[in-house]
Amino acid sequence: MSAVLQARPGQGVVITHHLPGQERLLPAAALEFLADLHRRFEGERQARLSARRARQQAFDAGALPDFRADTAHIRQGDWTVAPTPAALLDRRVEITGPVDPKMVINALNSGANCYMADFEDSTAPTWSNLLTGQQALRTAIAGALVFEAGGKRYELRPEREQAVLLVRPRGWHLDEKHVLVDGARIAAALFDAGLFCYHNAHVLAGKARGPYFYLPKLQSMEEAALWEQVLAAIEAALGLPHGQIKVTVLIETLPAAFEMDEILHALKDRIVGLNCGRWDYIFSYIKTFRRHSDKVLPERGQVTMAQPFLRAYSELLIQTCHRRGAHAMGGMAAQIPISGDADANTAALARVRADKLREVTAGHDGTWVAHPALIPLAREVFDARMPGPHQRQVARADVSVSRDDLITPSRGTISRQGFENNVEVCVRYLAAWLAGNGCVPIHHLMEDAATAEIARTQLWQWLHFADGGSEPLSLDDGTPVDFVLLERALIGLPARLAAQPNLPGAGHVSEAIGMLDRLTHAEELAEFLTLPAYERID
Repeated sequence: MSAVLQARPGQGVVITHHLPGQERLLPAAALEFLADLHRRFEGERQARLSARRARQQAFDAGALPDFRADTAHIRQGDWTVAPTPAALLDRRVEITGPVDPKMVINALNSGANCYMADFEDSTAPTWSNLLTGQQALRTAIAGALVFEAGGKRYELRPEREQAVLLVRPRGWHLDEKHVLVDGARIAAALFDAGLFCYHNAHVLAGKARGPYFYLPKLQSMEEAALWEQVLAAIEAALGLPHGQIKVTVLIETLPAAFEMDEILHALKDRIVGLNCGRWDYIFSYIKTFRRHSDKVLPERGQVTMAQPFLRAYSELLIQTCHRRGAHAMGGMAAQIPISGDADANTAALARVRADKLREVTAGHDGTWVAHPALIPLAREVFDARMPGPHQRQVARADVSVSRDDLITPSRGTISRQGFENNVEVCVRYLAAWLAGNGCVPIHHLMEDAATAEIARTQLWQWLHFADGGSEPLSLDDGTPVDFVLLERALIGLPARLAAQPNLPGAGHVSEAIGMLDRLTHAEELAEFLTLPAYERID
């Protein structure tokens, strides 16, 4: 059901979708607050997105990312970021996940140090999901969130036993189509962060718990500076002291890896750390070099953090953060526990353990898990090697990373299984996303938009490899990687998926196959899978 609601006569704010009771979450004053953010910052957001497009055009023409000459003084300067609040000093294990009430309760109760409530890669942004998530967080912060299902009742533990809450709003590239200001869609980032702060900032500040955010998909210091302006404006509008809102930035795009000092500097009054968003980073690497035939990556399973270009990115992040007094957070292990197969589960847990051991040994101050069952394992590894709340004293002076270290691709192969797995992950994730589910277990890995994007962009690049003037790629068995191979994989997929019980998004499989087919055949690589998909929900 649709309706048009105005914040106030003449204020120019309309909501294009209606859910019962949404006025309590979106009163006129909240809409006016959001509209002011839109009017002040939408022009600069569009300028930043235009700069992204121009930069990508240069990469497509053969340019390579590099450290900026105009900001050398920032990299060479002697400065640090603002002190870290007590609640964020120990972040050794963080759990991430969507914002439905059950997940919010389980994550806050999980025993992790922090919970990143994710409006971005693990939430399909239906209007219902967004408002349900905002209300769940608001109620949880008030200590009153309860969820009942299947005869079970879920309640929050006492606040002192809960994980510290951080919220990830959507990135600058996304719109919120359900809220129009003066006829234009509001930025999804402003809607998510603004509405959360409007309802919760004073309560969290009173508890010395924030508000705290994870900022995604940044590509430059200018985009970080835009966040600084937005958050400072929110603080001023709500009567909070400057710097009350703290942020951690995900370094999950290749261009951002060359501007880590600059991003920290742009947010130095409020930033507390950077995070190795490894899956989006791999996706960004593929997208940045989509037209570079000498930088094609092998199948996803071979692109691990042990590869030199990813190890260089991780170690540079640690060195940069610790020099500036910030946390260097590790990334997500996508494995989830495997029931019914003890050997497979043991192998999966061994991969998680090895990954977390690599992180803590390298100097990371904490790590991410996707499933509560992995928290004890991650904590055990970090406790053994990191007795203090962090290890920012580990300077990593031995690290010296050049431009080529960050962009030289790993070598490997593409197997038939690897190709078909990319097709299956894309279709299954997209089908689930269209049905409102943004976080899907597939083959014992927790897939979200970032991992699906790796699969999608790899397929496009492999299939368009000849555009660079080279011979088409081949599988490791000699089969050409071409559109015939894709068509066979797509034709055979519905029957395979039909045999799987309780498949998320089963009713959208045909639609997802059609979308993937169009996206891979397109002459230009779509910037994000979720942009065309967003127009098909609600």
